[in-house]
Amino acid sequence: MKLMKTGPTTSIFRPEIERFFDRVFAPLSLEMPDMKVFETMWSPSVDLTENDKEFVVRMEIPGVHKENLDVSLDGNVLTVSGRREFRKEEESEECIWREREEGSFVRSIRMPKPVEEGKVTATYEDGILTIRLLKTEPTVKTKIAIK
Repeated sequence: MKLMKTGPTTSIFRPEIERFFDRVFAPLSLEMPDMKVFETMWSPSVDLTENDKEFVVRMEIPGVHKENLDVSLDGNVLTVSGRREFRKEEESEECIWREREEGSFVRSIRMPKPVEEGKVTATYEDGILTIRLLKTEPTVKTKIAIK
C-alpha cells in the first residue's frame, strides 16, 4: 500500500467533485462548432516538490501540443494554461462513450517561498510539463524611521 501525505482539507473525492462542477458551470463559448453552448474546463494533475535549490512543478497534460501551452510567473504565482482538442478519427464513427477530457484549463500555484523570475525553465516530454523555479532569499524589509 502506498501512503501519501495529505493536508487536512484533502479528500479522495475532491477531483471528482471539481470535475463535476467544472462541467456544470463551464463558461459559455461562441466558437464551438455543432451548436455546442458550453466548453469543457478540465484540470490537469499537478505535483509540487522542492529540493535545496529549487521548486519543481510537474503537470500531466497528455494530448496538449506545447504550442497550445502558456506558462507565466507573476511574483510567486505560477500560472499554466492551455487547450486540448480531440479530433474525430473517421467521419463514419459515432461516439458511444467518452472519458477523455478536452477543452481549456488554467492552473495557478503560489510558490511557498520567493523564486527568481529570470531563472524559470520549462520542458515538455511524454505528456509531462516540468517547470523548475530557482529559490531566492526573501527581500529584507527595512524599518524606516518616522521624523
